[in-house]
Amino acid sequence: MPSMQKNSGRIHINDVGVRDGFQIEKTIIPTETKISLIDQLTATGLAKVEVTSFVHPKLVPNMADAEVVLREIVRREGVLITAITPNIKGMERAIGVHTSGGRIDEMNLFMSASETHNMANVKHSTSESLAEFRVMVPMAKAAGIKLNGCVSTSFGCPFEGRVDEARVMGFAEQYLEIGFDSLTFADTTGMANPTQVGRMMRGTKHRFPDVEITLHFHNTRGMGLANVLAGISEGITSFDSSIAGLGGCPFAPGATGNICTEDLVNMLDDMGFESGVDIDRLLAVAVKIPSIVGHEVPGQVMKAGKTMHLHQIPAQLYTA
Repeated sequence: MPSMQKNSGRIHINDVGVRDGFQIEKTIIPTETKISLIDQLTATGLAKVEVTSFVHPKLVPNMADAEVVLREIVRREGVLITAITPNIKGMERAIGVHTSGGRIDEMNLFMSASETHNMANVKHSTSESLAEFRVMVPMAKAAGIKLNGCVSTSFGCPFEGRVDEARVMGFAEQYLEIGFDSLTFADTTGMANPTQVGRMMRGTKHRFPDVEITLHFHNTRGMGLANVLAGISEGITSFDSSIAGLGGCPFAPGATGNICTEDLVNMLDDMGFESGVDIDRLLAVAVKIPSIVGHEVPGQVMKAGKTMHLHQIPAQLYTA
């Protein structure tokens, strides 16, 4: 694995917690709470904040307020507001709000590299998903929305096991032919390991040298941050993460949340990388999450404090 170059450019952190995290919560999160949380997140220096999903409200009740959220949040210079949609109907809704005051800087369209997972997740074959993308991409382009294509289960499927790398790259190639502006490779179910990530990203950078690449990891088996470092080693500078480690996958038995945003930023700070994110502001947001969702969350730094958060020396050390 190549050595990492410290301070060789910004590492872009994209928080997906409000969407990827809240979408699986059983408790309905109030719209005003989401708006406040998004506004706090965009004030921390993150590169992007993924704020909602245009899925059917009956399927994902916590995303039913997508239009309201997009119209009410504060826009900050330098922070992209993104959203996802699984189908043409969702794209129509997204364009509707985008053209009526709820600007969307980037739409994420996703499909699993695994045929089985794609069917479980969106009830489509991969061929059917690609056919929909060919309709959706021109719609978004005409509205002036940037498009990112996500290849889910890029590193493994909980039903099929390892997904052939040539298959993953083939889908990425088709995304670019359809007209996507950038690519995300997602470890949707937390099956990736650093060696695999390094090998795949080395090939990806060689194959798509001029394409913006993002990596999306889950911490299901505790390798999330190690996988980030493997990506950085191969020149990847954009990573998805989730405030307080929220998230998961309803179609991946045992899957836990995304890598934790504040844990990631703390690690990058300690290693000398520049993320542009204010860790103190981020932690001030993270500590509110347990009360919002009503349960404990995986984030570690919010509990232990930053690495150099020192403690008072015990008084008994100085007593006889």
